[in-house]
Amino acid sequence: MSHFYPGSSRREFLKTTSLSALALSASQPWLFAHDTPGATPSAESFVKTLHETFTPGQKESLCFAWDHHLPDRGLLRTHVNNNWNITNKIINSNFFTDEQRDIIRHIFEAMLQPEWVTKIDQQLTDDAGGFGEDQSIAIFGEPGSEQFEFVMTGRHMTMRCDGNTTDHVCFGGPIFYGHAAEDFYESKDHKGNVFWEQALAANEIFPMLDGRQRTQALLPKTPVEGNSAFRSEIPGLPLSELTSDQKGVVEGVLKKLLEPYRATDQDEVKAALSKMGGLESCRLAFYADSDLGSDGVWDNWRLEGPAFVWHFRGNPHVHC
Repeated sequence: MSHFYPGSSRREFLKTTSLSALALSASQPWLFAHDTPGATPSAESFVKTLHETFTPGQKESLCFAWDHHLPDRGLLRTHVNNNWNITNKIINSNFFTDEQRDIIRHIFEAMLQPEWVTKIDQQLTDDAGGFGEDQSIAIFGEPGSEQFEFVMTGRHMTMRCDGNTTDHVCFGGPIFYGHAAEDFYESKDHKGNVFWEQALAANEIFPMLDGRQRTQALLPKTPVEGNSAFRSEIPGLPLSELTSDQKGVVEGVLKKLLEPYRATDQDEVKAALSKMGGLESCRLAFYADSDLGSDGVWDNWRLEGPAFVWHFRGNPHVHC
């Protein structure tokens, strides 16, 4: 990568950068294979390129029909769990070539904001020995067609990209992330947990609530995290009843939840939420039964609407 030092002229910088790009395109031509020249390659374009490198044997192990079902999991494309592998081919195995592993890494990075790549790498190091050591992938449908999806899974990870080929479904389907930074059982401060800042943002709203609002918001028992299907009757504090200042804090929570993900996914979530009434159609609930340290900083909470569920469980470590 070229660096632009203050003493360099702009012409020298552009010349060096152009030469670097030419060298990169020669060594890794797949980086620019399916995007507009000069544009940042998308995760989906990398998926298409990866698919084109597969041997027949790899396609048999990693590629599935759009509606592929399993007896124990149902529609495989939309399954989600806190610790699972969608296929049994681990990324850092000799099943993949070096070039394919490089492309998979580019897919992973393209699904995230650049400043979050290091944070997710830390989570993967703590929970799974590092990127590629525990994760596996699958592709559904035909990349580049009107319906396709790439899924990456492992401990504390389910990530997807689909180029918005699935109408009204953000991220292409349900996602999962988590982190056990200290150990399986974390302290009340969740030291080193890359996602705990999301809970701290949510907890900023609680001191702003009056007595009646706190009664509505604080529920006795955390629901099972797997029970996160959309429902018509949602418990918790209606966000439509908040003051403008309180609503501003909740908007900040949503921003913090979406912060790790690429701009296109953030925009898709906001647009889909807006169609269903926005945050005002949602409710916020905190759960009193899992308060680590009994400090009133609620480790478990949920932001939920008729077509939006973000379940945060911080006890004994973070699951979302």
